[in-house]
Amino acid sequence: MYNESIMSATLKEQVKQLPQVPGVYLYKDQSGEIIYVGKAKNLRSRVSSYFFNPLDPASKTAILVSNIVFMEYIEAFSEFEALILEAELIKKYKPK
Repeated sequence: MYNESIMSATLKEQVKQLPQVPGVYLYKDQSGEIIYVGKAKNLRSRVSSYFFNPLDPASKTAILVSNIVFMEYIEAFSEFEALILEAELIKKYKPK
């Protein structure tokens, strides 16, 4: 199953436009609550893997993706900086 069908056109376009740099991404649900924080060596590649690769519909990842309505990202200078920023954001927002 590909997840494109459950994605809004706006979110799909946003994913395609992500820069190919290290950074942190935040997924939000319909209410705007942050439901996931992740880091990436390459933002476009990592975030695309959630939406454009086949997922088992019963997996935790598929359930997460089905709840994503908004996405934000923060570019970092390095993968190490992204790792530190990810840890700080997880502490701050405490996603499920």
